[in-house]
Amino acid sequence: MQFFFRKMLLLFVQAHPNMSEQKEITIYDIAKYLNISATTVSRGLKNHSTINKNTRKKIADAAKELGYRSNTFASSLRSNRTHTIGVIVPRLNSNFMSSVLAGMEDVASRENYNLIITQSLEKREKEKANAHTMYNKRVDGLLISLAYDTENISHLQPFFAKKIPVVFFDRTFNHSESTSVLIDNFQAAYDVTKHLMEQGCRRIMHLGGNMLRDVYSERLKGYKKALQDNKIPYDEKLIYISNLTEEAGTEAAKYILAMKKTQRPDAVFSANDTAAVHCMIHLKMAGILIPADIAFAGFNNDPISKVVEPNLTTINYSGYHVGEVAVMNLINHLNGFNSAKTTNTIVLRADLVVRESSLKNKSS
Repeated sequence: MQFFFRKMLLLFVQAHPNMSEQKEITIYDIAKYLNISATTVSRGLKNHSTINKNTRKKIADAAKELGYRSNTFASSLRSNRTHTIGVIVPRLNSNFMSSVLAGMEDVASRENYNLIITQSLEKREKEKANAHTMYNKRVDGLLISLAYDTENISHLQPFFAKKIPVVFFDRTFNHSESTSVLIDNFQAAYDVTKHLMEQGCRRIMHLGGNMLRDVYSERLKGYKKALQDNKIPYDEKLIYISNLTEEAGTEAAKYILAMKKTQRPDAVFSANDTAAVHCMIHLKMAGILIPADIAFAGFNNDPISKVVEPNLTTINYSGYHVGEVAVMNLINHLNGFNSAKTTNTIVLRADLVVRESSLKNKSS
């Protein structure tokens, strides 16, 4: 069979010596090569049930031999679908985002969608440029976790105007024509703060992120509410806002060490694990005992939380599941199974994971 096709191909190419240089191979070339109709070739390439198995194999073999490439662009114009989804994340070098993308990729692949993945590098202007690129690539929908300094989402207006679905995840924005996939950051922060109080802590410091982002503003609100419910006064000096990087954690430790000993916190609740761990490391180097002097809790359950000594108490929620749910919601919307207008917020589970870093009361 292979010999037959190679011989036929040789004769075909000899009859059309400049064909490969002139244009792409089309279904009409395959049809002429096999002496069948273009309709049969088209159906055969799509594995249509009306074309018998042997003919489908001949068509597939001929397409491969001739170097046929499916014209997905023309197909997308006909169907008004590209089967491509755009994804914009703040950073790719994040364990949480890597997990999110793994979940997205698995679902998208299973549903025959491709992902175009970009990062904003925590800059709104970069995010804006990425969104513009996605729009021009004619993506069927957009998944986005907002950059650190994004104040509004005017750069996403072209998507809303064209009824291209937008799903926010993790760092979200409340918009009537989009869906948000997130956890209950308020309740999770409340639970962490309450846990530290149960360990006897009364001067609990909060390492927070940019209040433009709902994840960080909600975590601060949860912290404040826990203080209020337990009649502990709120102290502005115990709030340290930063970008929650390694350097920010170290600077927070220096801020603590610069305080009078009587004014230092007896616990630190950080809005992510990275800042918590590097704050812990610097304080330990200065002779601070953890948790005896200062208890610690973070957020995200990153691998680093189980490497630092003592292991870090944190909030666990599955980035993989966030990715799965975000993509599936978008694809369901594209397929008409649900409406973004009726499902504005999807709240996923988050759990407190208690480890040695916060256990002042060893009987807990």
